[in-house]
Amino acid sequence: MPFALLHRDGADHVEVLTGDVVTVPTLADIPLHPGTPVLAVIPYRQIGERGFDCVDDGAPLECLLVRSAGREPLDAFPPGPLTLRDGGFDLSDDEYGRIVEEVLRDEIGHGEGANFVIHRVYEATVEGDPLAAARAAFGRLLTGEQGTYWTFLVDTGERILVGATPERHVSVTDGVTMMNPISGTYRNDGGYPGLLDFLRDPKEIEELYMVLDEELKMMATVAEHGGQVAGPYLKEMARLTHTEYLLAGHGSLDVRDVLRETMFAPTVTGSPIENACRVIARHERRGRRYYAGVLALLDHDEQGRQTLDAPILIRTAEISPDGSLRVPVGATLVRHSTAAGEVAETHTKAAGLLSALGAVPSQPLPVRGTAQTAEVRELLAARNDELARFWLDSRAPGALTVPSLAGRHAVIVDAEDTFTAMLAHQLKALGLRVTLLPWTSVTTLPEGDLLVFGPGPGDPSNLADPKMAALHRLAGEALEARRPLFAVCLGQQILASLLGLSLARRDSPYQGLAREVDLFGTVRRVGFYSSFSAVSDEPVAASPYGPVELAVDPSDRTVHALRGPGFAGVQFHPESVLSRDGVDVLRELLPPLLSDVVSPALPG
Repeated sequence: MPFALLHRDGADHVEVLTGDVVTVPTLADIPLHPGTPVLAVIPYRQIGERGFDCVDDGAPLECLLVRSAGREPLDAFPPGPLTLRDGGFDLSDDEYGRIVEEVLRDEIGHGEGANFVIHRVYEATVEGDPLAAARAAFGRLLTGEQGTYWTFLVDTGERILVGATPERHVSVTDGVTMMNPISGTYRNDGGYPGLLDFLRDPKEIEELYMVLDEELKMMATVAEHGGQVAGPYLKEMARLTHTEYLLAGHGSLDVRDVLRETMFAPTVTGSPIENACRVIARHERRGRRYYAGVLALLDHDEQGRQTLDAPILIRTAEISPDGSLRVPVGATLVRHSTAAGEVAETHTKAAGLLSALGAVPSQPLPVRGTAQTAEVRELLAARNDELARFWLDSRAPGALTVPSLAGRHAVIVDAEDTFTAMLAHQLKALGLRVTLLPWTSVTTLPEGDLLVFGPGPGDPSNLADPKMAALHRLAGEALEARRPLFAVCLGQQILASLLGLSLARRDSPYQGLAREVDLFGTVRRVGFYSSFSAVSDEPVAASPYGPVELAVDPSDRTVHALRGPGFAGVQFHPESVLSRDGVDVLRELLPPLLSDVVSPALPG
């Protein structure tokens, strides 16, 4: 009979679930009825439900309908012997390194996104009974690993998954949705001085900020007021240490919709998610099966409310009935990455599970005390010093309302970057009503007091791209009609082009980078995610739509912001957690755009 063994973080027992397995085509088809918990094994290919690209390998979405649930003590699952043969990565270090270099050069370097996760697979054959081997590995993971979110073994009858995942993807309890972005990987054998160096490493710090931003985008779609940030914390495991944040927000969506809207974690895909999926499909050129998917336990609480607990399927082995074994691992590529460093990271991430599987030599790990010293806590806390308090602090409703914006209607055109969902929450906090529209649905200028052209990936000068052509046309129509217009990142690049400014590719990408810049006489700390920018030699430019005031960087002529009669734009992301002063920038730039507008929603 199909079954699952689950050990959740902090528990003194293993949950034993048995039942029947059904296969369903979509997340909405997962059967969810009070009294029957469901454990869903969700493959990466389900990302297609969101319309995102993937190599469809046919891996099924299997659901264990739990008929019986019990508990067993941890010592009921002792570590056992197992042997693998013919093991090795499907891509050599050199082959994987070449892919890393291609992504850094052709994708991040060309503005396609801030970070991307590329995986490779350790493949081997299990000697003997595959289920016995999986049980032995489960016991070894229980005793040899620490700090995991779930340690698990799932046997659907068609496949066995066994692993120790460190990361909650999403959970829903008591109406509160939580996510848990984790990033940065440190090998514990480097000792305490090495840990301090890791915590100070700009690459590791920026990598965590970027996945924090990306999961805040997701929280903005599934929680009523977006996500509030707690942390960062140290995630200490047996062989590795990571850094993490915790996000929480109240929501009322069906938990299956929560799963759908959060497919899949940026820590295993990249940013922005939609284009990350295109990049993954272009460069991996094969399916991911269950890697980067989720294992989701759906249920109801005593009050009949839906609950969800869903870890990411990483540090996981898939074993087929014939004994074939796969252990996928990936590395997050950012602008600071090197091929050698990311190759090493895949080996590091694989080491713990491969040791439990007997694929690499296993040595008893020394009992470690926590590294949570005052110095470590100080380094972690300092990471928040320059972040946006909008996402870190709670506040009373209406606390940020700008009277001149209250009740006005903003329409945001989404250019394939859900930073727009975060921007929507900021605009609502300022008092605006907000409608969010994908660019594909906007064929004529929408009604509204303020049009907002949002960020997105790609080359703004490539008018052969249907998205760029559509955005240029819509922004041009808005200027001609003298409609109040605000533009962010890609939106500003298109606006600047229509105003007659030149565009240039940056010498190095500004992806996940926070800077203090002079904006019209005030120094602001803001976060950038871009590879292109308008450029100018002068602080004022003439345009067909009136004079344009420019905030120009004297070091490289890039235009950080612009404003003119009825329009304004910013090259950075005011909505990003990196933009300490983002809300203040919006409070300064938006009211003048609407000063001469009479809203149909307002008297006068």
